[in-house]
Amino acid sequence: MWTEMMVAMMTPSAAPMILTFATVNRRRSEQEQPFVPTGIFLLGYLAIWAVFSALAAVAQWILHSTALLSPMMVSTSPILGGALLVAAGVFQWTPLKNACLTHCRSPLSFLMTGWREGKLGAFVMGLKHGAYCAGCCWFLMALLFVAGVMNIWWVAIIAVFVLLEKVLPRGLFVDKVTGVFLAVWGVWMMLR
Repeated sequence: MWTEMMVAMMTPSAAPMILTFATVNRRRSEQEQPFVPTGIFLLGYLAIWAVFSALAAVAQWILHSTALLSPMMVSTSPILGGALLVAAGVFQWTPLKNACLTHCRSPLSFLMTGWREGKLGAFVMGLKHGAYCAGCCWFLMALLFVAGVMNIWWVAIIAVFVLLEKVLPRGLFVDKVTGVFLAVWGVWMMLR
């Protein structure tokens, strides 16, 4: 379930990188240079999210077995929910978030500086991009435990936010404003 959800949520936000990779490969093919199917790059990207999904499933199992998640997979603890929101809000302001997001926002720069030849090279590039993507979005995905892993509206809101954060010019500070909002919401949740 987690893997399917991560593929559905994260592939649209990776579309600029995937399309840029496909364009570079198409031009290489036209110039009779070696090229690799874009699917191999995408497979590397999704492999990172599959690993994240396995870790999230373990976290879900632990939270469920300790009664911190309801049967609908919603946090039953205002402290847990609030702490996740505050931590995600603070993470939005960290240098790690900014560094990872910078790589996600500039597909051509990523490909120009990190190009690797062959199928293994494309897979490794996909892994590397997936790692940057997971690095900037993992805390946002952890927020699925706050309003419910199965809450389709919550899933959609997070997916749209991740897309906007990556494709808007410099994010229009979407990440920073959201960080403040998440932290305030988390404090409110813990204090009520």
